[in-house]
Amino acid sequence: MGINLQNFLSSKSQDRKMGQYQDLDHLDGLAVSAVSASLYNSKRDDLAMFYFRDGANFASVYTQSKILSENIKWNLNQKTQKVFSLLINTRNANSFTGEQGYKSMQHIAEIISKQLTDKQKEDEDKPKIIKPKNIIFGCTGTIGEKFPEEKIKSRIPELIQNIKYTQNKYIWIKAASAIMTTDTQPKLAMEECKIGNTLVKIYGIAKGSGMIQPNMATTLGYIFTDADISNDVLKKLLKKNIENTFNAISCDGDTSTNDMISIFATGKAKNSSIQTINDKKLKSFDESLNNVLLNLAKRIVADGEGAKKFVTINVINSKTEQDAKKISFSIANSPLVKTAIAGEDPNWGRVIMAIGKSGADINLNKLSVKFGDLVIVSKGRLYSQYDENEAVNYMKNSSINISIDVGSGKKNFTVYTMDLTNEYIKINADYRS
Repeated sequence: MGINLQNFLSSKSQDRKMGQYQDLDHLDGLAVSAVSASLYNSKRDDLAMFYFRDGANFASVYTQSKILSENIKWNLNQKTQKVFSLLINTRNANSFTGEQGYKSMQHIAEIISKQLTDKQKEDEDKPKIIKPKNIIFGCTGTIGEKFPEEKIKSRIPELIQNIKYTQNKYIWIKAASAIMTTDTQPKLAMEECKIGNTLVKIYGIAKGSGMIQPNMATTLGYIFTDADISNDVLKKLLKKNIENTFNAISCDGDTSTNDMISIFATGKAKNSSIQTINDKKLKSFDESLNNVLLNLAKRIVADGEGAKKFVTINVINSKTEQDAKKISFSIANSPLVKTAIAGEDPNWGRVIMAIGKSGADINLNKLSVKFGDLVIVSKGRLYSQYDENEAVNYMKNSSINISIDVGSGKKNFTVYTMDLTNEYIKINADYRS
């Protein structure tokens, strides 16, 4: 597989250099390939395959949109304990494509399973028979366009021929670049930790830049580990750690029909047996998984369409976590708040508005608002020493922190978002052009 980084090098990569990405390297039990299927009528990579030669335990969370893409319907219908391949395409969401879109998944899965079975016979001492149900899909792009089945099928032999059993940083960047749509840069993250005395790796890639609002999952995110963990425990770990990571970000308040976060475990680390999510040996893995998910989620926000500023909204001392979440997302999704931040205007009145409209319980006499370390509101009133000039200077920062003390309880929640700029409008007005 030649290292074609056209996607990365030609993108608006915000001057990110190769050395600034984490050094993801080889993960045993996994093989990676990425090619161009000309889905964009260009040579950019737009098709990525992840192949698990001995199969992988897995778990996924999906969008809760009432309209599901056909690939998600396919994934949900495959009742299997192990996945042997994940195929991801860009440019076409395979959503609102009906029977044609679903049958395309079946036809492509049949081809992949047959050709990977042939590869098993070539490469393995004890070859396995891979079935269509062992193949799952990720799709992203425009909704409602006919799914490009023939273009993708024509590139399956090349994808499989180009499979690399040993990965390096460049291959990971190539794969992460292949799944981008309006993203300006690939998104990768990694952690190493121990389960008992065994060192394990957790690698992740994601894509997402717009149509970002949590609802079970957000955007496309794929986590790979060499840990030996069952499907049931993976599912519980993923659902637990999604809440304060991918379910704590918003770019524009919209939820895709294709949202999908998956974790795959090859078992090659051969760690000691894990029976339940409460096993003490999982503590470090649990924390590291959260770190990888949060790292990727923050990268999505930072790369939000047209984003110039990364915004953290921290709500504390709320009556319930649900109330804290209501307040933080009410602020994060307010066009008035987001445009004020884009204009570097410390219009704290818009934050007060967003708090009030959230419907959450607040204790007005204890309510406080801070921008960074600057106190704006204290005990439900404008702080007597508030200095507008200091606030104006603070808003010039590329990272903005808004802190809300509700004063009605002890629960907290943090949301990550971005500003709303003219560039966001331009990107989405021209999206299909």
